Amino acid sequence: MYRQMIFVNLPVADVETSKKFFTELGYTINPQFTTDDCACVVISDTIIAMLLSHRHYANFTKKEIADATRTSEVLLCLSAESREKVDELVDRAVAAGGTESGEAQDYGHMYGRAFDDPDGHTWEVMWMDPAAVQG
Repeated sequence: MYRQMIFVNLPVADVETSKKFFTELGYTINPQFTTDDCACVVISDTIIAMLLSHRHYANFTKKEIADATRTSEVLLCLSAESREKVDELVDRAVAAGGTESGEAQDYGHMYGRAFDDPDGHTWEVMWMDPAAVQG
């Protein structure tokens, strides 16, 4: 069966800083697709974040590159297997130099927190009770 993948391309001010941040979260860098201008961050077997220097990112768009520390250009949301895993990832992100974004959201059957990476991109981390999804 075909497993569709997503490649999230994000502009970053400093590729090395971004690589360090995401490896501190426990993700790996695929060296085959990483250069001085781009880091290929493997989040899962179907989710890849391509972190591109502003110069390299500009090759793919004619639009102005958003400053994610001042404007919101996208909200990225990753699932987590438990409430504890939500807290673990967000806490690691903050310890690695990110900032917590907003308050935790706890709806009982769904729990989430968010962080901004060093470039201001917002990453939400969400757990949902599997029983709530089925019913």
